[in-house]
Amino acid sequence: MNPAGIRIEDLLPQRDRMLLIDEIIAVDDERAVTAATVTDQWPFYDANGVNPIVLIELVAQTAGVSNGWFRIKQRGKDSEKKGWLVGIKQSRFFVEAISNLTNRLIKVSLISQTIYI
Repeated sequence: MNPAGIRIEDLLPQRDRMLLIDEIIAVDDERAVTAATVTDQWPFYDANGVNPIVLIELVAQTAGVSNGWFRIKQRGKDSEKKGWLVGIKQSRFFVEAISNLTNRLIKVSLISQTIYI
């Protein structure tokens, strides 16, 4: 379900160039699905497109949508938004760049849920 009346900015602390998610397709207690379109405003963009390392940030922001959804359900829309850092030990990409205006659909399924106290 796409949460009616909730904007991406209500769920995520990212702003301006760092807010990469364009649309929330669905978010519920088990998953979040978002959409994003590569633009020349994205970090790591050059004439060839965007560095695929940005895909890690897209996954992190999609997980953040889910986390924000739980926060709003538990504490309300005006509760404090907290960001989190994502670390990975290793990644391997099979493309040099993701072309401008390429659409990406990102899905994150939850293994466990964060509970705010």
